[in-house]
Amino acid sequence: MAIPDFIRDLRATAGPQLLYLPGVSAVVFDDEGRVLLGRRADNGRWVIICGIPEPGEQPAEAAVREVEEETAVRCVPERIVLVRTLDPVTYPNGDRCQFVDVCFRCRAVGGEARVNDDESLEVGWFALDALPEMEDFSLTRIKQALVDGATWFEPVAAG
Repeated sequence: MAIPDFIRDLRATAGPQLLYLPGVSAVVFDDEGRVLLGRRADNGRWVIICGIPEPGEQPAEAAVREVEEETAVRCVPERIVLVRTLDPVTYPNGDRCQFVDVCFRCRAVGGEARVNDDESLEVGWFALDALPEMEDFSLTRIKQALVDGATWFEPVAAG
């Protein structure tokens, strides 16, 4: 994953300590109902497209930018699918981050899916009944994007 300049600047003084950061992800569907996935260069796993908003960038704008930067597909956000704080991640260099993911359901409106940067090994459209092996959270976001219900969030314990 490419490290945004503003995070490099933070790391210069903060070191590898845990940073709590915004994140965005996009479940992008085409007109045939297929979902856009990328196989990450850093771990080889198939995932929905995700990234980090730049300072001041709106989450929906960041999702659209990340999809185009990584896949050359242009998309339009339709709704927020879910909001969730993810488990902390430790990268090979020792840096630690924890992301709050805002996931959008998006509709493709142009471009041809291809590897468009160094963050992906492969990019492609997949029928829902022919998805590659993926982590549960990517599958959860795809399933939530298929439901026209309310935005999902972790329930608050009654108390």
